[in-house]
Amino acid sequence: MKKFKFPSAFTILFFLIWAVAILTRIIPSGEYEMKENEALGKKVPVAGSYHEVESRPQNFINVILAPIKGFYDPDTNEANSIDVALFVLIIGGFLGIVTKTGAIDAGIAAMMKKLKGREILMIPILMTLFAAGGTVYGMAEETLAFYVLLIPVMIIAGYDTVTAVAVIMLGAGIGTLGSTINPFATVIASDAADIPFTQGIVLRCIILIAGLVICIAYVMRYAKRVKNDPSVSLVADMKEVNEERFLKKSDGNEVIELNTRLKIILFLFGLSFVIMVYGVSAMGWWMSEMSGLFFLSAIIVGLIAKMSEEELTSTFVDGARDLLGVALVIGMARGIVVIMDQGMITATLLHSAETTVKELSSAAFINVMFLLQIALSFFVPSSSGLAVLSMPVMAPLADFSNVARDLVVTAYQSANGLVNLISPTFAVVVGGLAIGNVPYNKWLKFTWPLLLMLFLLIMAVLTVGVFTS
Repeated sequence: MKKFKFPSAFTILFFLIWAVAILTRIIPSGEYEMKENEALGKKVPVAGSYHEVESRPQNFINVILAPIKGFYDPDTNEANSIDVALFVLIIGGFLGIVTKTGAIDAGIAAMMKKLKGREILMIPILMTLFAAGGTVYGMAEETLAFYVLLIPVMIIAGYDTVTAVAVIMLGAGIGTLGSTINPFATVIASDAADIPFTQGIVLRCIILIAGLVICIAYVMRYAKRVKNDPSVSLVADMKEVNEERFLKKSDGNEVIELNTRLKIILFLFGLSFVIMVYGVSAMGWWMSEMSGLFFLSAIIVGLIAKMSEEELTSTFVDGARDLLGVALVIGMARGIVVIMDQGMITATLLHSAETTVKELSSAAFINVMFLLQIALSFFVPSSSGLAVLSMPVMAPLADFSNVARDLVVTAYQSANGLVNLISPTFAVVVGGLAIGNVPYNKWLKFTWPLLLMLFLLIMAVLTVGVFTS
């Protein structure tokens, strides 16, 4: 009997697009009245204004076009995820050029020599840094640039690709889950709830610190087990494939000398990431600016390495080609949201949540709110999108249950952050797993005990918050 093989990310996402299309034939279409919110600069739904509209069931043509519109929707002129996909391709080209110089291999060898016997320390240090990015400015899509950099380091250190993906995805993810001043989650949700974003920051700090400690301990425990016995790795059957893919060496014992030119290239390599983080956090950069940065960096590195015009351009294209599958899967993930929006069922789901939490006790209200936000996050993975959609409706309901509105904001951002550690509709998850060559089912197997621990932690903090606020 042929052994069952878990389908690829493309198949899973296409199945989900079909499933949501079927839901548009079951769930009534509806919408809220919208009003302009000057603080947010966007239109937000008016609580209690939901009404059904003419049904818009999605058909075969809609399903086929959904992945295409996931990149760019000509009907609305929305760029959707084309900017993220292009960023991934340019990152691939940049990394292809830097890798071709040998600088990364030489740098990894030098670092491993210095860290010999203490490689495990990379995990808490890096996860804390990524968590800082998550809690301060919602670090998400920009993490896609770090996978190809970190994965070879972790493999050479004796760990696996799951460890590398976990350091980045869980590190930044727990930071976003425990957002403190993140403008794309905490600030925008607080504004929509009509409260100061600093209100409730103590409980969010507790979730952030406790969650980060749990995540670091969880990843370190797995990493130690893999290093002691590589057969326990969740991707043990892919070990040779991953080493060939990420190390790209014909001789595993080959040592490249870290000369002056390679040191300059490594400096520029690291500087590019520092500039990216500063640009996003302090200058309001997004995908176009980040793409331009790495495009320029690729050219400069190629010139320093004395590549010919033909070698530079062909290496850049080859590097972009390596991440083409990642770029395509990002558009597929966005296709699910396209079907929901066209079928107009998002407002109906929100209205169902609105009616569910009415007339509940304080403790029941905040925990049910958390569960409902988890459900909504699967359909609306964007933290800012979910905040603008749900907070104007959900926050006022807290007043009738004697629950502080800041707790509703904390429940929303915690739920959204938790779901976005595994959500197949979130480009950062599917993109990161695709880059790391980690099958989605293996990621679920790795994360489910951790998700349960974080779930219980958040519910406990929210419950305590009801009685202390």
